Amino acid sequence: MLRTALSHDVANGLSVALGLLLISGGIHFWLGTAAAASAATGVIVASPPDRAAPRRGKLRQLLPAALGSLPLFFAVQMLHTMPGRLGLLLVPASFLAFLAMAWGKRGIPIAIALMLAMVFSMATRPPSGVAEALARTGHMALGAGLYVVYATLMNLALNARYRTQYMADLLLSVAALMRAQARQFTARDESSDVREVAAPMLGAMLRAQAALADQLQSTRDLVFESPRTPARQRLAALLLTVLEMRDHLLASELDLETLRGDPRHGRGLAAMRRVLEAMADDVEGLADALLQMRRPAAIADRRRELAAVPAEGDESAAMGGPSAGQLARGMANRLGHLNDETVRLARLARGDEAPDLAVVRAHWQVFVSPTEWSIRPFLALWRWDAPPLRHALRAALALAVGYTIAVLMPWGSHDYWILLTIVVVLRGSLAQTLERRNQRVAGTLVGSLIAVALLATHPGPLELLLAMTAAQAFAHGFAVRKYTLTAVAATVLGLVQAHQLYAGAAPTFALGERIADTLIGAALAWAFCYVLPSWERTQIPALVRRTLAAQARHARLSLSLGQLREVEMAPELEWRLARREAFDALSALVQATQRSLSEPRAVQPPLEPLQRLQAHSYQLLAQLSAVKSMLVLRRDRLTPAQVEGPLARAGHRIDEALGPQPAGGAAAAAPAESGDAAAAASLAAGAVQLPDPFDQDISPWLLRRLDLAAGIAMQIKADVAQILRDADDLAAGPSQQPRNA
Repeated sequence: MLRTALSHDVANGLSVALGLLLISGGIHFWLGTAAAASAATGVIVASPPDRAAPRRGKLRQLLPAALGSLPLFFAVQMLHTMPGRLGLLLVPASFLAFLAMAWGKRGIPIAIALMLAMVFSMATRPPSGVAEALARTGHMALGAGLYVVYATLMNLALNARYRTQYMADLLLSVAALMRAQARQFTARDESSDVREVAAPMLGAMLRAQAALADQLQSTRDLVFESPRTPARQRLAALLLTVLEMRDHLLASELDLETLRGDPRHGRGLAAMRRVLEAMADDVEGLADALLQMRRPAAIADRRRELAAVPAEGDESAAMGGPSAGQLARGMANRLGHLNDETVRLARLARGDEAPDLAVVRAHWQVFVSPTEWSIRPFLALWRWDAPPLRHALRAALALAVGYTIAVLMPWGSHDYWILLTIVVVLRGSLAQTLERRNQRVAGTLVGSLIAVALLATHPGPLELLLAMTAAQAFAHGFAVRKYTLTAVAATVLGLVQAHQLYAGAAPTFALGERIADTLIGAALAWAFCYVLPSWERTQIPALVRRTLAAQARHARLSLSLGQLREVEMAPELEWRLARREAFDALSALVQATQRSLSEPRAVQPPLEPLQRLQAHSYQLLAQLSAVKSMLVLRRDRLTPAQVEGPLARAGHRIDEALGPQPAGGAAAAAPAESGDAAAAASLAAGAVQLPDPFDQDISPWLLRRLDLAAGIAMQIKADVAQILRDADDLAAGPSQQPRNA
């Protein structure tokens, strides 16, 4: 609870609420109650794009919603008494508003803001003429303009705090991932093939990794921006360390299934689990210290505990392959790298170690998301199968039906509530719509009760403004973390604001009407998910190819021979960007697969090979992370003459396996093999004796990792071929419409 209260989402929500209070309250004392109500509409409409964001581009992020809402608000005012013409405006305007979603996450708040402008304009009394419509629009423009200035300045003022909060949030996510990984350190007696990994655990780990990749980019955008001051540099160094921790944590999964299948290693796995959980506790403590603005405590070095991990096994099996005991010591050593980075986190946060930001300081712009509004997404959506175009058409049709029903209802003067429900519930995918539908209905029921109870006390304008301020804080602050609470607060905000705009309408009749309108709107949003659907299977082939290309490029740069001599800035920068794209592409594929689970079975993509591909892709990233660690961190313990040839051959084999796949998915693919079987053909000349991983020369261990990486690349090739084949079979079948829902 305390962590949520100290989060960047809540801080941003409080900032938005304060802006509403100051602007609407100030205009109330200056121009009166009616002007303040219209100005509050301007603030509410301009606020959806206002999230914690980098300083650069903040104004460009806010302006489209504020500027685009003004003509829509005025047009609805002028057509207030003409339902037919108003409907002819709402449908094409809604279509154009939803086209903003072509810009992805940046476009969604713009679409919502434009729809809110029309909805709140419908909630007012009909204007007496053009003069009153212009006056209301002018007051709304005043509120929106003042809020854009206020939000830009507040974002500057809170920038340092936002950086710290985002970093703390990321550390908490990493700690949660460490705990999830620790739960797997339990001996069992099962096969190590990925197909037999417990599906719930595998799915949970894939989703956690995907969510972390998404969160990492949001944190990069803030923390890597202009790292010029010591405080910013310290946070940027923390983020770089977290990226290394993510790689080491991924590498800690290597050989885990083999060890879990050997009951002799129960004690060793339990010891490593305790160390991993203790490190997770340390990371959480560091995050709490950042949130509470206190100096973190030092983190204990647990290398000695890891070196003492029991590693029973037949060491005589080391010829041509590692024994279980050697695998256990190797895993303890990889956890040691994670321990080193955890200790470094605390040292950086405490100021005991100077940050090394040579790569980021010179090239931070390439690590953050662009802030300019490019025309390319808009030009690219004019294809019949483009999801943003289909979603805009779907939303316009749903709103047309909703408006028609609203006008025909006995309480047609409140027709905007059905439209508002459709706007907030109807999302780009069926999974998101179903989630929002249930939360919206529950939130509206509770919020309507609160609003009716509040309005029944006949509060004055200032009391209503305070209620709206509190509701705005909750609605904006919990939109990402707990949408049900947002739905409750947004219902209170919407009803109180509509009451203000309608200049004192009686509240006692509203409860039943609002609930009925909400149920109608939610039902329409759900039903229209099946109109012009964009099923996830249509996006899967492109996401698979993106993942494959990203994996290939990351492998090429990870196996660069130049790292054996020294780490130079330009190749290191290129590798970091390739690593980011590999995780981002895989994250997008995991999320699309997860969304498809809510779709009708008849239109679902091939789930089993998709899950295998995702698991194998993370395994390849883990193997390459281990290789990269050896090449960079333990370069002095490698024999260049022994590893240069295998490095080049491994890179060639992986590049061949992950090269461009035919569009039809007809690539010949051998049945997927287990990891060890697929890597049977050693990249070294003959069997190589594996020494203890703590011994001086670790070249044989590098050769083993290269063998396994090449084998996993062949498995990925087989997975991709099956996915593309199955996708072609689905596309050649009946239309996208489901045979059963």
